[in-house]
Amino acid sequence: MPYEQLLQQGRIKPYKARPEEIRKLLKVAARDLATAERNLADDRDWAYTIAYNAILQAARALILTKGYRPRGAESHATVVQFIEEALGKSYASQIALFDQTLALAFPPGQVCGVNDIA
Repeated sequence: MPYEQLLQQGRIKPYKARPEEIRKLLKVAARDLATAERNLADDRDWAYTIAYNAILQAARALILTKGYRPRGAESHATVVQFIEEALGKSYASQIALFDQTLALAFPPGQVCGVNDIA
């Protein structure tokens, strides 16, 4: 069965998405890509963050088209692992770059990429 490890770990669950859910995620991804492009000259870091979110939303749409949805606190990592399996080796370098971005955005000991602030 595809995605067996993710299912056994409880990181995804079967889900029948409505077409409008998928369209909404793709619309957000397209919006975020356009926003990132507009912000690139003014604030590269913020543009990069917005572009990362666009990729994440498009990947979530892919997961929904395969009949699943991510679960749990580590959904970003789940999305990376899912798309590695779904897209295969031909996209390995792009997925590795996305995964490295995840590690930079959410280092161990941080929540949502932000250090705890007292």
